[in-house]
Amino acid sequence: MLQSAPIYAYIPAKDVARARRFYEGKVGMKPKQEILGGVFYEFAKNTGVFLYDAGDSAGTNKASQAFWTVADVEKEVAELKKRGVTFEHYEPDEIGGMEMQGDIAGGGPANAPRAAWFKDTEGNIMALIEGP
Repeated sequence: MLQSAPIYAYIPAKDVARARRFYEGKVGMKPKQEILGGVFYEFAKNTGVFLYDAGDSAGTNKASQAFWTVADVEKEVAELKKRGVTFEHYEPDEIGGMEMQGDIAGGGPANAPRAAWFKDTEGNIMALIEGP
């Protein structure tokens, strides 16, 4: 049943206006619709995220909130860095045995994709995963 239904992500924010400036100005996201005090952003293949006011619970998750599947993680990291996004660095035991090579993790278990992580203004961890 649910396997055939689309799924979307939430991005919690303590300050929606501040988070919007980050996502729209630095990440380059374009808002599709403002609703219920938040903003819906639409992406490829009918996917999307809803940025909403979560109060003090925003940024409390210690794992990735969401990820983008990208064709070239190095290119995307370079573009985001030009816009002022700072990337996170992790130890191999924190990322499934992968090793950091600059801002990008790779290696580790067989078929592990290359990945990079950044935090938004609210403390949420977002990821870029290199995929087919």
